[in-house]
Amino acid sequence: MAEARLNRVLGFRDLTLFYLVTTLSLRWIATAAATGESSITVWIMAWFGFFLPLAGCVLELSSRYPQEGGLYVWTREAYGEFPGFMAAWTYWMSNLPYFPAVLYFAASSLLFAGPGMQRLAASNSYYMLFTAGSLAVITVLNVVGLNTGKWVNNLGAIGTCVPIAVLIAVGAASWDRFGSATRFTLVGVVPHASVRNMIFWSTIFLAFAGCETGSFMAEEIRDARRTIPRALVAAGALITFSYICGTVAMLIALPASKISGLSGFMSAIQFLCRRTGLSSIVAPLALLVVLSSVGGAGAFLSSTSRLPFVAGIDHFLPSVFGRVHPRWRTPYVAIVFYGIAGIVFGLLSQAGTSVKGAYDLLISMSIITNFIPFLFLFGSVIRLEERPFPAGAIRLPGGRPVAVGLACLGLASTVLTIALSLFPAEDEIHPLAALLKILGMTIVLLAAGAAVYAYGKRSKAHAAMLQK
Repeated sequence: MAEARLNRVLGFRDLTLFYLVTTLSLRWIATAAATGESSITVWIMAWFGFFLPLAGCVLELSSRYPQEGGLYVWTREAYGEFPGFMAAWTYWMSNLPYFPAVLYFAASSLLFAGPGMQRLAASNSYYMLFTAGSLAVITVLNVVGLNTGKWVNNLGAIGTCVPIAVLIAVGAASWDRFGSATRFTLVGVVPHASVRNMIFWSTIFLAFAGCETGSFMAEEIRDARRTIPRALVAAGALITFSYICGTVAMLIALPASKISGLSGFMSAIQFLCRRTGLSSIVAPLALLVVLSSVGGAGAFLSSTSRLPFVAGIDHFLPSVFGRVHPRWRTPYVAIVFYGIAGIVFGLLSQAGTSVKGAYDLLISMSIITNFIPFLFLFGSVIRLEERPFPAGAIRLPGGRPVAVGLACLGLASTVLTIALSLFPAEDEIHPLAALLKILGMTIVLLAAGAAVYAYGKRSKAHAAMLQK
């Protein structure tokens, strides 16, 4: 589709680091630890129920169709143009809350980098300026090219792995010297099916999303059919280890009641470092955590902007989205538009609310809409397995039965997670109104996508008539 115009600049190392920075997020470790030791079991459930099926299906689909656009192409091939567009539309739009959410986390972590910075903790202006400034820089670097932009992703992956390694190491040292702040028992690790916990389960399943994004840039990956599976396996092992061991280390440092999703990671790091006489490394670690979050935002901007780019080439969005910069060979219009949309969304999300309120709202908004595209992804595997497997492609061990089985498991987990995300919080004053709000936002998003597709379809048909 775009192979002749885009540069293949991503190798195995770049893609492995890309998967780490898009899927392994420090903020989810804090979110899990805040729920207590039962989150360890939930991590394992999420790995078996969602990450394993997702990684397996991405491997199968990306090998069948190693083309730019990933999810858009897979769904279009399986079900047609309209489902393909809606899969891309829901993924594209539902990820807008991700940018301010992850950058609020980065801004909160930056407050640990120097004395006196905590006074900005309740400043909406600080969070808005940080979010807008970070997205502006990320957008410019990605327009200049993946050869430049990929270093934001690569450094972000390093900024993710180093703090987790330090957390695990100082957590082990603290346990050896002082014991654990959390009493781990067999009864304690069993999840309880309360409304609050079920909402948390859906959040943890979402934490394993991200390994699908690399395939959106398939025509910018060297030997995509072989590089994607190798990178997925390498990154997947480290992601799983980091989530589980990082959560355990954080619970060693602090009881769950003293951990919050926004600043919990750095609070645990700070406590453990002071306790073990390593206070001098807190500020550098805070900067690495900031780099991790900014790298994650950059990686999602890089990959997700390829969806409107491919839709622009197919003329379901204005054709300007399909333009490639003549010098830098990047889909610059799609990148700039998505960057600006992220900035606007971040600014609007802060209107009339507190910093923590905005962060919690962003997380709530992203869960249900983020899972809709995975219905298309898993469904595409089931449909496409009826077709012959392309020569030269790499398929899952066990062939069609394994691929369909994983897709069915992933589809069931996704449906269950969407259902769980509909439950209002236990402290919600108006639960019915909250449910209707979530459903209403989802319907508006889907209706808007259908309207854009219908307009693009008519414009495409009109242009075809004029060419005759």
